[in-house]
Amino acid sequence: MRFQIIVATLFLSLFSVFSQKIQSPSEFLEYPLGSQFTRHHQVVDYFKHLAENSENITLEKYGQTYERRKLQVAYISSKNNINNIESIRKQHLTNANLDNTNALTDKAIVWLSYNVHGNEASSTEAAMLTAYKLLTEKKAWLDNVIIIIDPCINPDGRDRYVNWFNQVSNNKTNTNPLALEHNEPWIQGRPNHYLFDLNRDWAWTTQIESQQRIKLYNKWMPHIHVDFHEQYYNNPYYFAPAAEPFHEIITEFQRDFQNEIGKNHARYFDENGWLYFTKESFDLLYPSYGDTYPTFNGAIGMTYEQAGHGKAGLGIKTDEGDTITLKDRLLHHTTTGLSTVEVASKEATKLNNEFKKYFSNNDYKYQSYVLQGNSDKINALKKLLDRHEIKYSTTTDKEVKGFIYRKNSNGKINLAQNNLSISTNQPKGKLVEVLFEPKTVIKDSLTYDITSWSLPYAYGLDAVATKKAVATISKEENISVPTIKKQVYAYVFDWNHITDAALLTDLLQHKIRVRTTSKTIENSDQKLLPGSLIVRQGDNKHIQNFDTLIYEISKKHHKVNNHITTGLSTKGPDLGSYSVTEIKNSNIAVLGGKGISTLSYGEVRYFLEQDLNYTYSAIQTSDLSTKLLSKFDVIILPSGNYTSILNNEKLKALKSWISQGGKVISIGNANQVFAKSKDFSLTTKQLKKKKDSSKAAIEKKVYAETEREQIKELITGAIFKTQVDNTHPLGFGYSNEYFTLKLGTNTYDFLKSGNNIVTLDDNSVISGFAGSKTLEKQQNSLIFGTEEIGNGAIIYLVDNPLFRGFWDNGKLFFANSLFMVK
Repeated sequence: MRFQIIVATLFLSLFSVFSQKIQSPSEFLEYPLGSQFTRHHQVVDYFKHLAENSENITLEKYGQTYERRKLQVAYISSKNNINNIESIRKQHLTNANLDNTNALTDKAIVWLSYNVHGNEASSTEAAMLTAYKLLTEKKAWLDNVIIIIDPCINPDGRDRYVNWFNQVSNNKTNTNPLALEHNEPWIQGRPNHYLFDLNRDWAWTTQIESQQRIKLYNKWMPHIHVDFHEQYYNNPYYFAPAAEPFHEIITEFQRDFQNEIGKNHARYFDENGWLYFTKESFDLLYPSYGDTYPTFNGAIGMTYEQAGHGKAGLGIKTDEGDTITLKDRLLHHTTTGLSTVEVASKEATKLNNEFKKYFSNNDYKYQSYVLQGNSDKINALKKLLDRHEIKYSTTTDKEVKGFIYRKNSNGKINLAQNNLSISTNQPKGKLVEVLFEPKTVIKDSLTYDITSWSLPYAYGLDAVATKKAVATISKEENISVPTIKKQVYAYVFDWNHITDAALLTDLLQHKIRVRTTSKTIENSDQKLLPGSLIVRQGDNKHIQNFDTLIYEISKKHHKVNNHITTGLSTKGPDLGSYSVTEIKNSNIAVLGGKGISTLSYGEVRYFLEQDLNYTYSAIQTSDLSTKLLSKFDVIILPSGNYTSILNNEKLKALKSWISQGGKVISIGNANQVFAKSKDFSLTTKQLKKKKDSSKAAIEKKVYAETEREQIKELITGAIFKTQVDNTHPLGFGYSNEYFTLKLGTNTYDFLKSGNNIVTLDDNSVISGFAGSKTLEKQQNSLIFGTEEIGNGAIIYLVDNPLFRGFWDNGKLFFANSLFMVK
């Protein structure tokens, strides 16, 4: 007995010594946590300290940001679980039929994600404190749980905010909301390097942070995922359960377990007298959030929202006269984080059982989604499916019946080559159903984001959803290998996808002269449609090893380099015709600064840099002048409020510059400034008031229904079918139809002096929500058009073809604006 007491005493002493090695965040950082914001490299160092001094934590780097900051997660659990973590991971995936390990685990997997929005900066501070408390105070929970902590999803945005705040804040915290430290400059800390909202990118994975994170997420597929946020500083704390609408695919268990977690949070908040709310504002519909994407992958996905945001700084006075500090905010987030782990530890068996049920339930409306179209569009979709580990195959059927997306009705389509089949009979079947659903079921029109996103429309593919599984075969992708040709008069390339534009910019940057045709040409058994790229030997005698260079560039972009042997066409214009013109490099400016939407500006930047790898110059709105305009060929105006940017004098100067050969590309709300000016032909659409001889009765309104009345005048990301004049250069590479994602209600008349290239003739909604009071204005309205002014042009892009970088089929319109419209 005495020996046992000595051993136990020795063990406790060793444990105490070991535990003392772990420093609290305040001890390690050498300032009280919450007294200032911690830079990302310090956060990385603190988690390294924890891993070096505890057997209950290990780290994994999963990537880096565009600005080369480290992305990493920490795994926290019992010593035994940490030592067997890979085995546990595989056993867990077996529950979802994503691995074939015989043994099953009963461990709960909880993933806590912090600071997806950089200026919602309290959550990273909370991540450090949460990890510390789990390792020191809450170790009793760790036997049943693997906790994955991502302390900062968006380090670039967070450091942008933190560095700015440290530069402008007072030595003593100023709680006045009017103070500079509570009012960020134009590019705020919320988005990532390219100014994308990473919390809207989980499904689309356009950004490098999302791509790397999703790869790791799919390795784990947690039972619970929490996304920590901050909302406006006057709001109380928000936690689950979420608000309606819930997507119809969400299970009763997922709903109920949110309630269970919420009740546990409420217990702690009640003890501390903290205000909170649930079931409002934050719904579970749009699939690309940090709560919905995990939910559609079987998890309990939740958003936690702390008051603060980029306004709060280290402390701010609310409208009620209370002061909320950074310390308050991080303590609230720490509390809900620990509470979540506590519930998971108690309910590990239930979580595992229900998780298995989620992936074994195959009750789907549609069994298969079959798509066909241009191979580049198919390949672009395959890349997205690969990121989400969604399986696909090739159909053997010649004819398929079901819901035809293009017709918005049931029917049948004949299948040709390049058809793709995605079955719901796979582990990711529910995610497939959400991403490909033809029509979003919306039980409540009060939503937080867009209400339609169906991938066949986004990628411009013909598609059919079938209620019976279609026959398929596994087929290796047969990529044509470009070759060096002999007796070449000209190399020719198709023009029907954004990857063709990337090829073009590569050719131009190698100083290769490129032509395009505005009419269909038949030559050397090749059919060149309008927009096709033509690279003549005779134009490029200045290029050494010309054929080899064409071969290398073609291979880099996975393009077939077809060729013609003569300039004499069998049908259509010859290659010396005025219909075959050279595409010149353009000196492009993108306007940015106060008044410009940072999201739209970021989308343009990303498109030019990542999709095209094309050089441009970003210029400040305050620097816009006649002298500056003269240095550029193309000015891109991202969406924004241009009232103070383009006054009458600057509009006249801009019009003069256009008449001399300049080109303006105007996106979204930027078009309003031209619609208000008599110098341009764009006009806002006005409905004619209906005559009523009787005295109009005053409509009685119920105050509680105000919000629902207002949404009747809104469009929240709905899909409409438009008509395309593909004989115009802006429409090159498209069919005569295009499905547009409409994000707002601004509508414009057809241009009386200009070209109406893409128009909305029928206001029927294909999918998503559009308020009843706005639909009439949509009919016979302009989507994309051009107005020629002297030797130049202005291109009106009413809908945003670059929205969040995921509406793949819209990007070629923007490329046409840059290169095809003269």
